[in-house]
Amino acid sequence: MADLATSLRTALDGPYATARDTARDQLAATGVLTDPTLSLDEQRATIREALKGLASSGLSAAGFATAHGGTGDIAATLVGFEMLVHSDVSLMVKAGVQWGLFGGAIENLGTDRHHAAYLPDVISGDLLGCFAMTETGHGSDVQSLETTATYDPTTGEFVVDSPTPTARKDYIGGAAHDATLAAVFAQLVTAAPGETPESKGVHCLLVPIRDAEGNDLPGVTTSDCGVKGGLNGVDNGRIVFDQVRVPRQNLLDQYASVAEDGTYSSPIDNPNRRFFTMLGTLIRGRVSIAGASGAAARHALALAVRYALQRRQFGAPGSDGEVLLMDYRTHQRRLLPALARAYALQTAQNDLVATLARLQGGGSPADPKEQRELEALAAGVKAYASWHATATIQESREACGGAGYLAANRLTSLKADTDVFTTFEGDNTVLMQLVGKELLTGYADEVRGLDPVGMVSFAVSNAAEVVLERTPVAPLVARLRDATKREGDEPDLLDRGTQLRLLTDREEHLLETLARRMQAARKASSGEAFEAFNRAQDHLVHLGRAHVERVVLESFVTVVGEVEDDETRQVLDALCDLYALSVVEQDKAWFLEHRRLSISRAKNVTTSVNALCERLRPYAGDLVDAFGIPDGLLEVEMLG
Repeated sequence: MADLATSLRTALDGPYATARDTARDQLAATGVLTDPTLSLDEQRATIREALKGLASSGLSAAGFATAHGGTGDIAATLVGFEMLVHSDVSLMVKAGVQWGLFGGAIENLGTDRHHAAYLPDVISGDLLGCFAMTETGHGSDVQSLETTATYDPTTGEFVVDSPTPTARKDYIGGAAHDATLAAVFAQLVTAAPGETPESKGVHCLLVPIRDAEGNDLPGVTTSDCGVKGGLNGVDNGRIVFDQVRVPRQNLLDQYASVAEDGTYSSPIDNPNRRFFTMLGTLIRGRVSIAGASGAAARHALALAVRYALQRRQFGAPGSDGEVLLMDYRTHQRRLLPALARAYALQTAQNDLVATLARLQGGGSPADPKEQRELEALAAGVKAYASWHATATIQESREACGGAGYLAANRLTSLKADTDVFTTFEGDNTVLMQLVGKELLTGYADEVRGLDPVGMVSFAVSNAAEVVLERTPVAPLVARLRDATKREGDEPDLLDRGTQLRLLTDREEHLLETLARRMQAARKASSGEAFEAFNRAQDHLVHLGRAHVERVVLESFVTVVGEVEDDETRQVLDALCDLYALSVVEQDKAWFLEHRRLSISRAKNVTTSVNALCERLRPYAGDLVDAFGIPDGLLEVEMLG
């Protein structure tokens, strides 16, 4: 069986086996850092020291280009961040803020002078910074941020200010204690000579916030968010600016610049396209959270499954012994579909990382269409994976009973530390709307950033031409999907083509009916476009989720098709069936309402899920061993 776990791990690790093995070795040496009995200051100090250790490990350098002092291996750094969850989620988030968000803003939004002046110290950890985007009044709506950076041509400086209480930068990792420099997102206000100053939209500037002794600089007021529901190793804080002056050169000017006289220029004329291009370069944060969510869910499942394979409860009639928890159908139902989803998500995450590395690691600008597809997919997978983590960790905790509630067994800390992932790097519901919107617009340039009025106008004029732009799929997936019968007798639910067609049909139908719904809603509301858009939001979210579930299934199908070992392929094949049918089961009402399943076939979905759980039960231990989590990180009290 050990050979099976190794073979399964090879399939799961995919092209990143070496990077994951390197991370495993480092984690085994580091051990578990999470200790909820420590004080707030002690937790922060522990993570601060661990961050410095990471800087010397090479993980920080991997995410930066060789020309900037890094090693240029984007995939390795994303995989490394993901694996940090097994040691401490706070460390993963702290590293992500330092090198993914703060360092990423400097590298991707700045130019050569910024790279030379800051990146060596950012990579080494000698310069700790923060990513000051979110405000008290605006989180997901970044374009409406209130902080201003007004250019003063008489001094050649930007004046950074928080004009209202809601303009306060909030929840900023590193702002409470460690950061000395902030990447601040603000409305850039300037004008050419003789013109009236106006906002050119949100841009990013580097603003010093503390001196070497940790004191706030003049005009800067920081405060501490204090104890949070989790992630207390991260010093989240708030920042208020009062007419803080920084040199003109502190504007990160890869996509826009301001001349000495105040004249604004940009290589991208369209303001919406410019804004989304700037934010698109910072996509690694969402990809990292998607990966971390998957890792956290896998860790919880490893603990819960191992516990279920040793804990006994109640005796069967005529038996002297008690029954293992994992032998109960209800327990299998609680854990094995989540286990199948964990496998499916890791294959999708591997594809997502590969796409990001290809588009952002080549040194030349990415194709705009591919970049937008990546942004939508990253948003959707991040939302789907973090919802999966929240539900799976909770189910794993409950499946361990009272033992799962002890802090010593890590499930409560995993739950607390990852709960914010559903709103961190974008609220999940908003992100799923973004995915649905991208599908509706067909990635058309002219509708990027449209307000609700523009969205409805586009939907009304183009409803007849709205089509689903599928992400590229492997030839195997295309053959399976296209070969499925669409009429006549209902095909076998365990036929892979049937599963692919069910999820594809659902997505296509949701997309087509969304356009019609928005048209009808607009007519019914006498031209009130916002009301029409508002009424369709539930539909957008459903479409977004359907899209992600279809893409995840296709990733999993592709991986299963590439496995050569018979036993490994059979186990993965059953897992893939379980993932697909559990997705259908969760949305069974839709498939029934839209006659994609008959009543009898819908009942068979549940029967098939139960049968698959029974089939996979003997492999439960191997399935979680295949995650490759170092044994030392799974040594908890309940498994002693």
